[in-house]
Amino acid sequence: MLDIKFIRENPEKVKKASSDKGITVDIDAFLNLDKELRVLQQEIDGLRSEKNKLGKADIEKGRELKEKLKGLEESFSDTDKKRHNLHRRIPNIPFDDVLVGKDDAENIVLRQVGKLPKFGFTPKEHFLLGEELDIIDLERAAKISGSRFYFLKNEAVILETALINFTFSLLAKKGFVPVIPPVMIKPAESEAMGYIENHPDEEAYYLERDELYLTATSEQSLGAMHSKEILDLKKAKKYVAFSTCFRRESGSYGKDTKGIFRVHQFDKMEMFIFCKPEESEKYHKELLSIEEELMKALDIPYQVINICTGDLGKPAAKKYDIEAWMPGQSRYRETHSTSNCTDYQSRGLEIRYKENDNSLKFIHTLNGTAFAMGRIIVAILENYQQKDGSVKVPKVLQKYTGFKVIKKK
Repeated sequence: MLDIKFIRENPEKVKKASSDKGITVDIDAFLNLDKELRVLQQEIDGLRSEKNKLGKADIEKGRELKEKLKGLEESFSDTDKKRHNLHRRIPNIPFDDVLVGKDDAENIVLRQVGKLPKFGFTPKEHFLLGEELDIIDLERAAKISGSRFYFLKNEAVILETALINFTFSLLAKKGFVPVIPPVMIKPAESEAMGYIENHPDEEAYYLERDELYLTATSEQSLGAMHSKEILDLKKAKKYVAFSTCFRRESGSYGKDTKGIFRVHQFDKMEMFIFCKPEESEKYHKELLSIEEELMKALDIPYQVINICTGDLGKPAAKKYDIEAWMPGQSRYRETHSTSNCTDYQSRGLEIRYKENDNSLKFIHTLNGTAFAMGRIIVAILENYQQKDGSVKVPKVLQKYTGFKVIKKK
């Protein structure tokens, strides 16, 4: 959440940030509730002080003050809930160098890396290759789970485990702690991470009986892992997690209906960093550099995108995407993102660190995709397909797969 003191002192900047991100929230109403809360708190403190000064003989006066306190405390609780509901909708402030734009159409391509593959035939999309090679089964998945689910089979399963082993191995050398996190999260923690909007059930899966959300990314569990802790940040804490993720994709009707690019359930490897505020820009660049290193290791052409305010999301102050070239679709598609969320998440989660003068400060949090397995398998199948219908395995993964080519059965 955004610092309340900052909102009080910079209302116009907060209004502009909300507008630039396309988020509708009444900042004036928030400030009025905030002012009302402070007045109520003063009245409550005054009555409590007066009540504490009463003697044993002041029974009637004590009852009178108790009733007044009860009414004020109820008003305070109701007002606090109203302020909180507005507070959680206020987005993080974009950095000054973030482009102002309405949506993804106004994002900027920073660079393109790698040569686009040339084929002596018309390249196929991944779902056709997956069916012909018997490594992706969409029809049977739809039979048991509905649309936007899939079975991975045969070599595709080995390919995913190869990607996992390769990534854990590489990132462990860079100081990342490997993690397999819970895939369910309490509403309060999910909200503090910035993922509960006005209508959360449109995107998230919620288990009402258990009062738990299914996580849409490991970032949600990783960020909440240190909630209400004071961390020793002599060096940044770095994690890389593998987990299954769940998304309703309610806003994607008619998009990517074929294949495994946009689905309800998928596996993903996510990087997450806790650091001091003055280090977050450096670590954001590091996460982007690692994402590019992973793509270069697979030898898949990609482009780096600078994300504008309207496509930034609520928790992020700055964000980059990587889009991989998909020959079967003849266009670039998003496979990675990395965001600097500054102290927006740590405030709601109460994660702090101790400075040299023993003062406590909120940490900064950053996240970045290592691999979204379905999407990177799509990219591999389409970029490494051969004329005979087979698919080569990227060289860097071959020692993990034990085979160099996926052939028709």
